[in-house]
Amino acid sequence: MKTIDYEIDFEFLRIVLGQPYIIHTNLYTQGKGSKEQQFYPWFDPTADFHNYTIHWNPTEIVWYVDSLPIRVFRNYENQGIAYPNKQGMKVHTSLWNADNWATRGGLVKIDWNNSPFTARFRRFRGKACKWNGPVSIGQCASNTPGNWWTSPIYKQLSNAQMGQHMIYNYCKDTKRFNCQMPPECSKQQF
Repeated sequence: MKTIDYEIDFEFLRIVLGQPYIIHTNLYTQGKGSKEQQFYPWFDPTADFHNYTIHWNPTEIVWYVDSLPIRVFRNYENQGIAYPNKQGMKVHTSLWNADNWATRGGLVKIDWNNSPFTARFRRFRGKACKWNGPVSIGQCASNTPGNWWTSPIYKQLSNAQMGQHMIYNYCKDTKRFNCQMPPECSKQQF
């Protein structure tokens, strides 16, 4: 069986010392990304711990910060738009050098004099459907009382539930895509 690459990201960027941090979200489906949205947090993410949640179910992916939904990516696979639902998930964390793209297009380089760079986690809790391979993944999508993630409250979010801190949305970047916008950009996302 061929491996299909999916990734759902929370990333934290700080381009210039003294400037606000940026919460960068991205989604890779079938090995392709370029679905970034960025947000200014309403707090300093290094000052205290916060809850970062990715709610991934058969109908949508929702990124939450301290229980506030900041981003939604809905499943339009039936319309030819890739959605990550062909393999189970795992959690991976890393610190990596993204100064070739994340820092004003590579204009600002990392100041290694500020190293070592660290990240800490507290009370990590993964809550997911138990998946035992390709045969049983459908049970995770079934609409049963045991699958709390398929509950109607996770099917759609209102405008009022969306965060007000977005600073970049790939669906608005016509220059980047040469006016050939990704197909999901014309669909409702929340």
